[in-house]
Amino acid sequence: MSLEEYYATNLQAYYNALSVGESHNYYFGREQAGITAWIVYFCGGMADAFANVRLKASEAAKGEKKDHSALLRELDQRQKQVLSLFTKSKYIATHEIAELLSIHPRTALNLCKKWVGSEFMIQHGNANKSRKYELADNIGSAGLMGTTMKHVQIVGARRCFWY
Repeated sequence: MSLEEYYATNLQAYYNALSVGESHNYYFGREQAGITAWIVYFCGGMADAFANVRLKASEAAKGEKKDHSALLRELDQRQKQVLSLFTKSKYIATHEIAELLSIHPRTALNLCKKWVGSEFMIQHGNANKSRKYELADNIGSAGLMGTTMKHVQIVGARRCFWY
């Protein structure tokens, strides 16, 4: 669990730790307020976050997780975003891609045709209303089906895929 998730799971404890004095004004007693509760809360969050990092590192060291960063670097930004749709369903439609990417449905259809040609997706059906797409075997079998959008963003920002 990240530090942000630690805070978000118990907001009341977060706000209780933040309240360090009766006055909001530094000169009316806040400079003398005890911050022990905040330090204890913060250190608990840090300990939880570091324990999670240690767990992830030991999993990576055992080889339980594969590094997919090379495969992800081959994908363009739109393809990385579309991966998040496949975590919810095996098949997706053009209108879902258009909604996600905030583009016209015809543009989404053109992208899908391009991606089918590049073996990113497999097309099922030819009729406009019943056409759907599945993630290609070379992408799905690489383990990217479990990739969430958060993970894809982390990969793009930090060039690391051990999460």
